[in-house]
Amino acid sequence: MNQSPPPKPSVFLPVDFDPRKPVALIAGRGNYPIITAAAIKRAGVPLRLVAMDDETSPELIAGFPANERVILNVGQIGKMLDALKNFGAGYALMAGQVKPKRLFHGLTPDLKAAAILFSLKRRNAETIFGAIAEEIGRIGVTLLDARSFIDDEMATAGAMTARKLSIDQEYVSHGIHIAREIARLDIGQGCVVRKGTVLAVEAFEGTDDMLRRAGSFKTDEALFVKTVKVRQDFRFDVPVFGLRTLQTMHESGLAAAALEAGKVIVLEKSAVLKQAGDWNIALHGF
Repeated sequence: MNQSPPPKPSVFLPVDFDPRKPVALIAGRGNYPIITAAAIKRAGVPLRLVAMDDETSPELIAGFPANERVILNVGQIGKMLDALKNFGAGYALMAGQVKPKRLFHGLTPDLKAAAILFSLKRRNAETIFGAIAEEIGRIGVTLLDARSFIDDEMATAGAMTARKLSIDQEYVSHGIHIAREIARLDIGQGCVVRKGTVLAVEAFEGTDDMLRRAGSFKTDEALFVKTVKVRQDFRFDVPVFGLRTLQTMHESGLAAAALEAGKVIVLEKSAVLKQAGDWNIALHGF
């Protein structure tokens, strides 16, 4: 009797994913790469680590033997590509923040990184990481969707907290429309609205500063909306909602957030939902 193949460990993996081939985790800052690494190990997929000096958690680095990890200075793209080859990686996955301004600012890029920068007419997150993704693909390594293996950490449709969204649907729809337009224009991926008025939009300063600006206005019935671009490249650009963002909402007097289901990561989701309950904050997926 023919046995059906085991189910893929994540809906975000390619249909031809081979769990026997190592995944190289290119890890930036924070808990996101730690959570992703644990999920990959639970799935039984061979895992290697590409760590960034002064970025990647020392705790994560310590969890890998020397022959299964490499530590780079940010900007050493050629060395990173060599590491992927040496690991025999079939796949790579980027997790954690390594922002473009940190990627090359104040550092001397290697020849590969310099060539990438020289080739770009526009230098932003999308173009820089997109060019790096192309280089990874050229050596026969598939760069995975950065949501892979952490399906349980994604925002889900409907109420995610005991407190339901009590804001009029017309105002919710307005907030979603504004957030999507901001994303379409490549300004940011979020906004705060209140009763049909835009209080703040996310731009280069990031989510937390936007929330603080919104908190300087009247915030009863205010709504924070987080979305993605129409053609979001989830290989290196996934919006994240975590404990820090939740705390900033709480400190700013904001008690409701709408997150795009399946597209926004709710990092450390169980802890976020518990804390949201303690602070009486409504989290809703749309």
